[in-house]
Amino acid sequence: MSDRPTKPLEPSERKAASTTGLPMEAVVGPEALRGWDAERELGYPGQFPFTRGVYPTMYRGRLWTMRQYAGFGSATESNWRYRYLLSQGTTGLSVAFDLPTQHGMDSDHALAQGEVGKVGVAIDSLEDMQMLFEGIPLERVSTSMTINSTAAILLALYVAVAKQQGANLHRLAGTVQNDILKEYIARGTYIYPLRPAMRIVTDIFAWCRREIPNWNAISISGYHIREAGATDVQEIAFTLANGIAYVDAAIAAGLQVDEFAPQLSFFFNAHNELLMQIAKFRAARRLWARTMRKRFGALDARSLMLRFHAQTAGSALTQQQPENNLVRVALQALGAVLGGCQSLHANALDEALALPTEQSAVLALRTQQIIAQETGVVNTVDPVAGSYAIEKLTNEIEAGASDYIAKIDAMGGVLRAIETGYVQQEIQKAAYEYQQAVDSGEQVVVGVNRFQAPFQTGDERPIPTLRIDPEIERSQVARLNALRARRDAAKSRAALAEVERAARGSENLMPFILAAVEAWATVGEISDALRRAFGEYRESVVI
Repeated sequence: MSDRPTKPLEPSERKAASTTGLPMEAVVGPEALRGWDAERELGYPGQFPFTRGVYPTMYRGRLWTMRQYAGFGSATESNWRYRYLLSQGTTGLSVAFDLPTQHGMDSDHALAQGEVGKVGVAIDSLEDMQMLFEGIPLERVSTSMTINSTAAILLALYVAVAKQQGANLHRLAGTVQNDILKEYIARGTYIYPLRPAMRIVTDIFAWCRREIPNWNAISISGYHIREAGATDVQEIAFTLANGIAYVDAAIAAGLQVDEFAPQLSFFFNAHNELLMQIAKFRAARRLWARTMRKRFGALDARSLMLRFHAQTAGSALTQQQPENNLVRVALQALGAVLGGCQSLHANALDEALALPTEQSAVLALRTQQIIAQETGVVNTVDPVAGSYAIEKLTNEIEAGASDYIAKIDAMGGVLRAIETGYVQQEIQKAAYEYQQAVDSGEQVVVGVNRFQAPFQTGDERPIPTLRIDPEIERSQVARLNALRARRDAAKSRAALAEVERAARGSENLMPFILAAVEAWATVGEISDALRRAFGEYRESVVI
């Protein structure tokens, strides 16, 4: 009898629903990789094309940054939460800002009413930023700030606090999201028209290179694209297309690629399909490395590295049977780690209901710590490499993303693709198809359309949730009014006039914004100065 393996009999077929659109075969064998050059496509960790990770030793040398996203209510409350999380083992901070701050509105703006401190911390001025980081030495902690339209202002506020602490700015480490394109695509917290908004992005690039060289000047985000309903292939395609647009814009602004590219970082979604997520991250690294080398001629190895933060999928959390979210988050976080993330946020089990409580936030942190300390997956770099299924998925995701990027190039680039509504329509179509699959039961969501609890209505809230005291808004507005009353009004007005003048010209905006925040101008006032110069974006309706 021959010892030669034979192809197994086909198992009884169960339709494999996928949120990616890629077929999931029952059995994947070596024939799936026929003609595949493993040495060229895989190589070793820390070597081009970085399929297996951006650093040679990955977590053997240093664990990923455990960066729990937090911020709510007032700066004082958020500061307490940050210090508590640091005491519990987080290794980096991640700041969530409320909607008025994201939209460039002070807390006393008419449209801010009822939203102050609700989905993040309210920051109006340098005084708030001082309170937010009270007792936290910024030179010794890495901070990520999820902020886009007002990224330049919040970064200036952060740097102003660091200066007051006497920090060496060249040692500041962290990331400002500063990814305005995905706001037009998926999220909606834009203020200015596309082109002046891109100018702010590249001004931040240039300023960071000179003033805070260890800071990541952007976190190019696929997370929100995926949350809006995109497939995994679309997440990678549209995120990297945005990245290409930022590199093009920076070069057009006079920067050399290897001057700023090492300060680019990415932000991806760790969703439910474990193998698909691992392959997605590996494909993204490989495609970006090739893009930077071939399209832009980058020579510095750091310019070729796709370093990324991951967050588990908020859209996968369910209000029904919220304890199930613990399992979802653990598996999603494991996928991010096996995929080689550089930092990670694990969602809390109650985030389908409200901002996380202190207890649930710590439990989410413990999820990361258990993966790091108890599972053993950190003991070897890219342990999934060579798996037929993983490598086939990696190749397919890269090919699918490349096809999308080619289509976008043919349209004239991602700015044009956004302006015509192409990217938005592709995501909307994918989201609709996924929801149809859930509604029909083809896509199972445990506790929602299958395995429901007896008498489940969908309205149960069996776990405690965080409540934001309405008094926070009143006290925030009162503090803002007191600041305006005691500051040097003439100095603030002069600084704001300089911001507007610079915006109407071509100078880098960051020095003027930093001077304005140090003159106690507010986030809303600086945003309004830019609005007067740039106008506001109005989304066109595509039918």
